[in-house]
Amino acid sequence: MLEKEEPITFEEALSLTELPREQVPDLIALARKVTLKYRGDGVFLRSIISARTGNCPEDCAFCSQSAHYDTGIKTHPFMATEKILMAAKQAEKLGAMDFCIVISGRGPTPKVFRKVLEAVDLLRKETNLKIGCSLGELTEEQAFALKEHGVWRYNHNLETCRSYFPRICTTHTYEDRLRTAKLVKKAGMQLCSGGILGMGESVRQRIEFAFELKELDPSWVPINFLNPRPGTPLGHLPLVSPFEAVKTIAIFRLILPDKIIMAAGGREVTLRDLQAMGLLAGANAMILGNYLTTLGRSPEEDLRMLDDLQMPVRKDVP
Repeated sequence: MLEKEEPITFEEALSLTELPREQVPDLIALARKVTLKYRGDGVFLRSIISARTGNCPEDCAFCSQSAHYDTGIKTHPFMATEKILMAAKQAEKLGAMDFCIVISGRGPTPKVFRKVLEAVDLLRKETNLKIGCSLGELTEEQAFALKEHGVWRYNHNLETCRSYFPRICTTHTYEDRLRTAKLVKKAGMQLCSGGILGMGESVRQRIEFAFELKELDPSWVPINFLNPRPGTPLGHLPLVSPFEAVKTIAIFRLILPDKIIMAAGGREVTLRDLQAMGLLAGANAMILGNYLTTLGRSPEEDLRMLDDLQMPVRKDVP
């Protein structure tokens, strides 16, 4: 793959999922070489904030913010822009190059969207961070307005492959998500789109998902691992094993050689002591700090891990 630069096929990727345990270090080494060849060394750090939490009308089976489930999370309306700015400045101090404003819901109402734009303007004025957003479904007018206000990257995950999506959500479709993802690219923003592994999908469906992402061609691919939330329909599922998670990251890297692959939600509880191995296996970005409704690892621990691996923190714009 390195010499000929030939893309890996679906069947080849599927066969790697059955690789014997003793050969997985070779897979990891290859994935690391592919990362270095196509993306260079170093890790991009992002931070996110849940600017509006809970009471979401969608029924995504993994999500503790859905109003359909009793999960006991603390809900709140759109927070004050000064509080968002405070979090952004802290993220910048820790080394993040990107800060993402996230809200719950299918998409932003006109009132909430105005508040988002106000927050974006303030963050761009008061910090040197690149500003991203994850607001759900967008209209074309909203997508172009975000671009005009300087939002450089928009997150809209496909979540899982097309064949498994109806098992995860019934209040909107895979095609709905695909429409917004394509609209983001049309507006000229970088598309950040990935999903969650370990939601009951088959190994084959994980590979289907990776190839669907390849076709969509996002710039960033967040790989989340299900951290089962009590009260949700998937709350009973077991975690993906650490070894399986590392192997999957490596296979995704071979399928998506030139993408920024981000180790995102659930990495702490899934990878556990193998988090550093996840970076060696192909991940070259991380979310620093907490997630939306779950806690992350302390930023200091993550920065120490990067220092131990001698992986520089990257600040250049991908």
